[in-house]
Amino acid sequence: MASTLYRGGVIHSPTDPFAEALLIDDGTIAWIGANDTADGLAARADRVVELDGALVAPGFVDSHVHLFETGLALVGVDLSASAGVTSLAGALDAVATAARDAGEDDVVLAFGWDEQTWPEGRRPTRTELDGAGGGRAVYAARVDVHSAVVSSALADRYGLSQHAGWDDSGWVTGEAHHVARDAARQVSPARRTELYRRALDAAARAGIVSVHEMSAPHIDTRAGLRELLTMTGDASSELPHVVGYRGELCVTVDDARALLADLPGLTGIGGDLNVDGSIGSRTAAMRAPYQDAPEPGERGALYLSAEQVSNHLSAVAAAGTQGGFHVIGDRAMDELVLGLKVAAEVHGMSSVRAARHRVEHALFVDAAAMATLLLLGVSLSLQPGFDAAWGGPDGMYAARVGAVRAEGLSPFADLAGAGIPLAFGSDAPVTRLDPWAGVLAAMSHVDPDQQVSARAAFRAHTRGGWRIAGLDHTGAGQLRVGAPAHLAVWQAEHLVVQGALGRTTSSWSTDARAGQPLLPELGTDVARPVCVQSVRAGVVLHDELG
Repeated sequence: MASTLYRGGVIHSPTDPFAEALLIDDGTIAWIGANDTADGLAARADRVVELDGALVAPGFVDSHVHLFETGLALVGVDLSASAGVTSLAGALDAVATAARDAGEDDVVLAFGWDEQTWPEGRRPTRTELDGAGGGRAVYAARVDVHSAVVSSALADRYGLSQHAGWDDSGWVTGEAHHVARDAARQVSPARRTELYRRALDAAARAGIVSVHEMSAPHIDTRAGLRELLTMTGDASSELPHVVGYRGELCVTVDDARALLADLPGLTGIGGDLNVDGSIGSRTAAMRAPYQDAPEPGERGALYLSAEQVSNHLSAVAAAGTQGGFHVIGDRAMDELVLGLKVAAEVHGMSSVRAARHRVEHALFVDAAAMATLLLLGVSLSLQPGFDAAWGGPDGMYAARVGAVRAEGLSPFADLAGAGIPLAFGSDAPVTRLDPWAGVLAAMSHVDPDQQVSARAAFRAHTRGGWRIAGLDHTGAGQLRVGAPAHLAVWQAEHLVVQGALGRTTSSWSTDARAGQPLLPELGTDVARPVCVQSVRAGVVLHDELG
């Protein structure tokens, strides 16, 4: 493999915070140091990259994505505020525009709407989608992708009214939503491959060199996950690394072994194995009723019991692999904790700890749950963008569960302080593939007591992703000699040493730089760093450097 020398920049390395240059040889970091030494190495490098002050940092890891859904969202109708859709009327106009270009038998796919942000304060109806879609089949997923509104054509074509979760307004949850979602995703094998590549290319452009794919029967097929693991198995694919998870419930160790045999390279049996749903769709299992539910007393739904949780964890641990679950509500967290305790009582605490199980989302983590997670070696995959999008006294979480309860959601600082392993991700397409936004969101938690430093957030979005997947032994996630060359190159207006709670010091302060590497300055009024190159094991995935 060719060697590449980077020089004339800022190298984010814990071993040398003053480093200006880096050499990659055979996919591995071979040297880090000063420009004057780099000049002597230039003659033997196959390629020399002049950084012109750019930052070279560990590539991001997104610890929770859905690549097929992300690909569909990238080619579908974007109904999010970031796409300029700020009202129900605007959403219907966007659907109408797309429908005019669609064939009569096509399904118009739309994603990202959030009625909480619209002045109308409500979701679209089936009748409105009928009008906007010109009678075509329309599937419009809410931002959390746990519910949707569909047109009459789609509902009639697939008999949605016969399934639990159907509402005559066209709103679908539960089983009805699963049927509608499956219908909307019927694509050819070639189209599916194209959508995977679109999503992976978008990740590479965002400086992401590895993603944790959360596959499940209600999201994608086993064959699709098998294809993803095969097509990205080697860096020569010029695609980001994919860590594969499959959310299928196991009862016995034979169930787990059969799944592992059918999906070579699978990292774990978990991910979007849902204990409950989402707060936005009011399907997350809650201890107390939702405050804004149409029907008084609504508490969401538990999809799995503590017994099922315990059996699954025991089965996958016996098969020698990692397990995990999607957990949102506090009642769901109670059920997960009980299942963990039962598994530990039956099989021993060391067996549970050795499996390094993980939990996705984990918005509600009280002191009792935190103690159990820490004791049993459970890692958490968190999405800081959730707090940025829906936290705060005026946000969706407060509207759903009340401002007091919403204040305690996503306690980043408490979790980090307790020593629970954390990894950050996007849950794309729920929030965008934008890791710096995730870092900023963790630094800017709506509760100042739960804000973490930029260093801690950056580490959770880089090294943390390798650690939670059991790949930290490779050295990935840090720029140090001998580590795999998974990195990204960034152009940023300002580089600073970020301290606790986002406080910064001068970028060129010798005292400040002596103990830690630099990061870009982040803020709502600061231009976002631009990825000009991303690299996996020395192979360039995205390149604007020329």
